[in-house]
Amino acid sequence: MSELLTGAQILRRTLADAGVEVMFGYPGGAIMPFYDALHGQDAVRHILVRHEQAAAHAADGYARAGNRVGVCVATSGPGATNLVTGLAAAHMDGSPVLAITGQVARPMLGRDAFQETDVVGVTMPVTKHNVLVRDVADLADDVREAMAIAMEGRPGPVLVDVPKDVQNQKAEYKVSGPGFQGLGKPRHLKPDTQDVENAIQQAAHLIAEAERPLLMIGRGVIVSGAYAEVRRLAERTGMPVITTLLGISGFPQEHPLHLGMPGMHGEVHINKAIQTADLIVGIGLRFDDRVTGNTATFAPRAKIVHIDIEAAAIGRTVGVAVGIVGDARSVVQRLLAAVEPRNCMAWRTEIGGLMRQREESFAGGLSPDVILTALADVTSGRCTIVSDVGQHQMWIAQRYPFQRPNTHITSGGLGAMGFAVPAAMGVHLARPDEPVWALSGDGGFQMNMAEIATMVQEGLEVKLAIFNNGYLGMVRQWQQFFHGGRYSSTPIWSPDYVKLAAAYGIPGWRVDHASQVEDALRRANETPGPALVELVIEQEANVFPMIVPGGSLSEPLEAAPA
Repeated sequence: MSELLTGAQILRRTLADAGVEVMFGYPGGAIMPFYDALHGQDAVRHILVRHEQAAAHAADGYARAGNRVGVCVATSGPGATNLVTGLAAAHMDGSPVLAITGQVARPMLGRDAFQETDVVGVTMPVTKHNVLVRDVADLADDVREAMAIAMEGRPGPVLVDVPKDVQNQKAEYKVSGPGFQGLGKPRHLKPDTQDVENAIQQAAHLIAEAERPLLMIGRGVIVSGAYAEVRRLAERTGMPVITTLLGISGFPQEHPLHLGMPGMHGEVHINKAIQTADLIVGIGLRFDDRVTGNTATFAPRAKIVHIDIEAAAIGRTVGVAVGIVGDARSVVQRLLAAVEPRNCMAWRTEIGGLMRQREESFAGGLSPDVILTALADVTSGRCTIVSDVGQHQMWIAQRYPFQRPNTHITSGGLGAMGFAVPAAMGVHLARPDEPVWALSGDGGFQMNMAEIATMVQEGLEVKLAIFNNGYLGMVRQWQQFFHGGRYSSTPIWSPDYVKLAAAYGIPGWRVDHASQVEDALRRANETPGPALVELVIEQEANVFPMIVPGGSLSEPLEAAPA
């Protein structure tokens, strides 16, 4: 079947036929024909954001929570360039986002036309694939190919740039054939079966021989949905489990084999375990610098088995004894069949002996533990936490009791401040039947707080919590430790957040003492629609422990340097 449609109509139909239900965007001149084609249809819901960066972050949150392609739309020039931070965040964390941008008409390309930017060139380093559509006859297939690439292998962002005259041209639209997978499960590349089998046998042999093995998991476990398989592997082998920042919620935190997060702000006993281990089995992670510290001193006694869907990631940062290219779930299934049961009890007891109680003091008792314990209690653990970037992000990663898969969403690789508020909108639309909390610092929150207007206009029930200490907290902490306490441009003024909430027509509460926390969080959680809670914490509270940038995991800071 085919029919004659404009490029804008073809674009709309291609998205709808692929199963796209929601997109985030902001109209403008070069994308106007597409917005005209959206008028009066109800197949694809459009969310009008207040800034294009928020559109990209929202699409990213939607993709991570829904395990499908998230879609964002912008016009040419500044609209397209405003997407770049969000696309870079999705690229670093392996999130499948499709960006659709308008472009000036083809005869104007290269002439410095109004709002012309080479967005294909600009975004090439932060996308898996991008394309400038030069013929309306190619438009549908270009979009379909981009969406397939976004989900294939290690997911990531893609971009389709559509000149305005292409949107106005007419062509026959043909419904996609049976080979197009739309927004379904990722297409995974199939590595050489014999090579994988040999590597799995080698890995199983190393696990059997190891006296101090560790299982370290990253976001690849979440993308693959390998929760049950990884849990069975840990239980079958007795290997203690470490979760990277992006691997958090890939393994239940109350499980007796769960240790926690490693690296720069990992607990001392976890990093000491890494430095003592004789084997690390890494699944779906990059071994990035925030995990390893100085790679020359990382896990000096350990052989490393690295399982990842992306061949280029294996051996890129740390040397490996065995590398296995493949989807985490299928590889772990095969590894389960090859390993023998054991319990590693002596090793687990040794790690337990390294643990010690945190010693912290927070004014009024309004500590991260109090806040996060209360939030878990009022939601009964049935919510998704979307965290921004900074001190609060590390406190959440260290202390929130995540029990359900894929309920922790944050910007890990890029570390984009302003991520949480718009990303939480996308998460809510992917999971409309459960609470979604966006947790931000006062700095990151102010970057995208205008999206409260989007939540109100679109009826998006997102709960907002602001850790307010009057500083850009993590930068201030570094200035205190490494720059002689010179707080250069880190004190930050905030508006009255309760009045701000009222201005947007949503309820707000200000909490400055531990006794107020649970009631305020409960009322916000139970109030229909968006709600805001400001949490006034100690101004110079620090995140401990901490590894000095470029330092060894063996040398943690547990208090501010004298």
